[in-house]
Amino acid sequence: MDKTNINKVLALLSASSDFNPQQPTVIIIVGPTAVGKTAFAIELANHFNTSIISADSRQCYKELSIGVAKPTAMELAAAKHYFIGSHSIHEEVNAGVFEKYALDAAAQIFKTNSTAVMVGGTGLYIKSFCEGIDAMPAISPDLRDRITQDYEKNGLGWLQQQVAAKDPKYWESTHEKNNPQRLMRALEIVLSTGVSITSFQTDQKVARPFNIIKIGLSMPREILNERINSRVDAMMQEGLLEEVTGLLPHANSNALQTVGYKEIFAQLRGEISLEQAAMQIKQNTRQYAKRQMTWFKKDTEVNWLELNPKS
Repeated sequence: MDKTNINKVLALLSASSDFNPQQPTVIIIVGPTAVGKTAFAIELANHFNTSIISADSRQCYKELSIGVAKPTAMELAAAKHYFIGSHSIHEEVNAGVFEKYALDAAAQIFKTNSTAVMVGGTGLYIKSFCEGIDAMPAISPDLRDRITQDYEKNGLGWLQQQVAAKDPKYWESTHEKNNPQRLMRALEIVLSTGVSITSFQTDQKVARPFNIIKIGLSMPREILNERINSRVDAMMQEGLLEEVTGLLPHANSNALQTVGYKEIFAQLRGEISLEQAAMQIKQNTRQYAKRQMTWFKKDTEVNWLELNPKS
């Protein structure tokens, strides 16, 4: 990390009424994919001689590596990480699971250090850690698999139509109309219970026994897009095709309905060429980064820091 950036963070922390080196504090690093959160978090963790809790909904799966830009062995050795390769794609992992896991990890870190670092781009996971999450009804695996398969067969347009028709209350209020994971979750709730997912969303914040400071990383859009394109090119060279090919028997797994995998699955089914798959991954990743920024920009507690693109 550029020393200018770390100094800016330290100045921000010093000025924050929520930061006291003697009190338990979680510093949360957020921002879009490819902005440089991993390196930033490692530098910050090393400064405080502490550990990192990942808040990435895909890097937690041990079967996924290249396509989720999992930290390298060198990066993992530079600081202790939690929630990296901690689960299997055969397990159900959601915001509720993450909330419990991350709270336990923070408690473990606080036994020896008053500061913990969290980093990631999964906004709902971070929200659940900071504020708690509403309890949702259990969903039958058969229903979940059927919705996932129907989405894979019919596409996002079909999914949007289903949610708009069956849960209009949620559809009219959500800002996640292009997020298939959120839409599938809403659809499975309404089909399982007969009521809108909004009926289970109380938005009651849970007080946490530690301070929370959020730092958002950003950079000019055109530079971020260049970094995304370069990252996808590197993934292809590192063997993304081979990684996804090995996961083909599990293509319908909920964990694999994500950018970088679904496009390669389409190539393996003969629907598009490998070049088209790579182009789609770049496009879908750029769109995902835009959605991430929209989510985090709505959070008034985030302190934004524009990175030096050369850092």
